[in-house]
Parts: sequence; structure tokens; C-alpha cells
Amino acid sequence: MTAKISGIIEGTQPEELMKLLVSLANDWGDVLDTNKIQAVHLSGAMTNVVYRVTWPKNNTDAEERAVLVRIYGEGSDIFFDRAEEIQTFELISTHGHGPRLFGLFPEGRVEEFIHAKTLSASDLRDPEISTLVAAKVKEFHGFNMPGSKTVVLWSTMRKWLIKAGSLCTQEHANEFKLDVIGNEIDTLESELSKHHQDVVFCHNDLQYGNIMIDDNTRTVTLIDYEYASHNPAGYDIANHFCEWAADYHTDTPQVLDYNKYPTLEERQRFVKAYLSAAGNQPSDTDVDQLIDDVEKYALANHLFWGLWGIISGYVNQIEFDYMEYARQRFSQYWLKKPQVLNC
Repeated sequence: MTAKISGIIEGTQPEELMKLLVSLANDWGDVLDTNKIQAVHLSGAMTNVVYRVTWPKNNTDAEERAVLVRIYGEGSDIFFDRAEEIQTFELISTHGHGPRLFGLFPEGRVEEFIHAKTLSASDLRDPEISTLVAAKVKEFHGFNMPGSKTVVLWSTMRKWLIKAGSLCTQEHANEFKLDVIGNEIDTLESELSKHHQDVVFCHNDLQYGNIMIDDNTRTVTLIDYEYASHNPAGYDIANHFCEWAADYHTDTPQVLDYNKYPTLEERQRFVKAYLSAAGNQPSDTDVDQLIDDVEKYALANHLFWGLWGIISGYVNQIEFDYMEYARQRFSQYWLKKPQVLNC
């Protein structure tokens, strides 16, 4: 559905956004009729609200200009520092990766609209696409981002656990066993710190909606860096594997099907492609070790997004059943923990 921008982008100060769009159009030499600016809501985002915004170039209908307008979700600043996220966005952009940042307004920002296809849930299973994604993730992990190279996973979860506890009803706190989750985080950190971990700059949200591919060049682009930070490489890969269970474009986007979690063969293919992306042929031992780490980090990923779901259920108004999503992530944690940790 297409509508005039003033009628569809809610929760913003229209004059601030319009001022930015007019300024951009002027910079690009467009003759802009503000009545012809159109917006289409793009589905699949669970933190923000995202629109494709277009207008005719030079006030003709022959060719159109397109940008992406991102409206920050309510309560999203709980999960990350917005100023740091924008700095990350700009740094990645200046290195020639991802979309360019065109401008900021109080409730969001305007980005380059990438003319490429966003992956679907089924695309993740395509062997060629999966191999391309693995190589792109390895490239992303090679970014030398400024700031501390300290792992943030564990401290982030502990902070979110406190926040979830402060928001929760007693019923939810009991259901999700929040009183013992702190001990579970400690156990995982201890278990996964027993040997060296390759700490890299991770995307941390490698769901299919944040991965795009150009069908002509087969170039993969990772977008949306809100959760990006330094973490073990195995955690980022685990996050991606867990996302194979999701399809956010169904009538029940909160429902996860872990029968779709990658098979051992699919995990091996991805990990081999990841490790060989820099030109070195990995040994079987290297592949097996990383796969083992990934399976353990998948447990941490369930807790991470489970806590995210609880908090989002209380602070975010996007139409998504966050609590049911959290319920499934925690259920999967308790199901897989004995198998993965042998306890």
C-alpha cells in the first residue's frame, strides 16, 4: 500500500522529516512536489518501523528517487546507545559497506535505499546464498572498529536481566524463571571462557531481513547495525543459525520452527566457507571446534533474545507477540542445555 507521507508515517514531527527530505531533494537537483512524496511500509522489522519513501525526479513520473526512512521503535534505546549505533553506521558506510546515512531527524533517520533483494527465510537454506553470507560475515568480522574490543555479551545480558525484572509482573518473572537466569549466564560465561575465543566486531542480529543480495552481481550486504558490538565470532554465527528457525513474514511471525535449524552438514558448509573466506583452508579440527563453540553460544543467544523479548513486550508497541517469542527462546534454551553442556 502506498500513501502520502504525511498520512502514513506516524509518531514523527512531519515538518522535521519533510524539511530533511526537501533538503536532500534539492542537493540531488530534484524539482520536488511535496504532494508527490509517497511512503510504503516495509514489513519484518521488530525494533523500528521502516518505510520506502519515493518521489519523482524533476517532478516527472518517468523516474523516481527512493530513500529508506527508519522510525526508531519505542523503548529501543534500552537495548543500545543510539549515538554509538549511528557512529557505527557511519563508519561502516565510509568504508564502502552497507547503506549511506543521508540525515537524522528527532525520531529517526533517512538512509540510502539499497536496490537489492532482502533475503527470505527460505533463502538461508540455499547452499550458494549461505556460502556467500558466510564470506560476508567473515568480512564484517574483519572491520577494525574503534573503541574497546571487550566482549559485551555477558554484561549486556546481565543488564537486560535487571531491566526485565524491573518491568515484569510476578507472573512473568516466575514463568521465565528470572530468579535463576543470572546463574545460567554465569555458567555459560564460565563454560565458554575455558579456551581462547576469537573476539571480533559482530553484527549480532543476522536474521534474514538484515541480509540483502544483488541478484545480478551476487553481492551480499549486511544492514541494520543497532546491536553490533565486539563479541566472539562463534556467537554471531550462532545467532545466524538460530534465525533459520524464524519466518517473520507469516501470520504468526513470533512462531519459531527449530526443525529448520541448520543440519550438521549445513553448519559445516557455512563454517568451512566462513573460515576459508580469508584464503586459508581450515583443518577439520578448526571446523569442529568452531561448530562446537557455535552450539554453546546458541544457548547464550536464546537467553539474549529471550530477555529482549520480555523487555520489548513491555515497552514496544509494534504489532508482534514479543512475550510468545521470549517464551519460545527460553523453552529452547532449557531443552538444548542438557544436550549441549552434558549436564
